[in-house]
Amino acid sequence: MEIPGYGKLEFSAVLFDLNGTLGKEGKVPEDVKELLVKLADQYTVVVLSADTFGTLEREFKGLPIRIERVSSGAEKAEIADGYAPYVAVGNGNNDVAMLEKAELAFCVIGNEGATVDALLASDIVVRDVKDAIEMLLDERKLIATLRR
Repeated sequence: MEIPGYGKLEFSAVLFDLNGTLGKEGKVPEDVKELLVKLADQYTVVVLSADTFGTLEREFKGLPIRIERVSSGAEKAEIADGYAPYVAVGNGNNDVAMLEKAELAFCVIGNEGATVDALLASDIVVRDVKDAIEMLLDERKLIATLRR
C-alpha cells in the first residue's frame, strides 16, 4: 500500500506479542480472536510468546494463526526475521527488537501498559489491539494516520 508522503508499505505477515498486547494474563477476548481470523484471510498471523501463563496453545486452538514459543526478546526478533517483511504489534521490552525491525510497528498501551522503549520503537501507538487490527484491515485508517 502506498501512503502519501510516507512511502510504500509491503508486508505479508503480522506478528503479535500475547501478554499485554493481545490479551491479559494469557487470555484473549473473543472479539480480538474474531478480528485475528479476519486478518488471517489477508496475511500470515503469528503470535510470539514466552507463554508466561501457559495458555498459548489453548487460546489459539483451531484458529488460522501460527504460534511461536520464545524465551527472550532476542529469540522473538530472530524468529520474526523469518517472516520479513512484517508488521509487529507489541508492548514490552521483549518486543523492542521485533518492533525495530518491522516494516510497520504498533505499540499497544492496554491494561498492562507499555514500556518506553517499545513506544519509541513503534510507528503507531494505539490504546487497544483492536485498533491496530482494524487499521490493518482497512488501509484507509493507516493512510489517515501515517500520511504527511
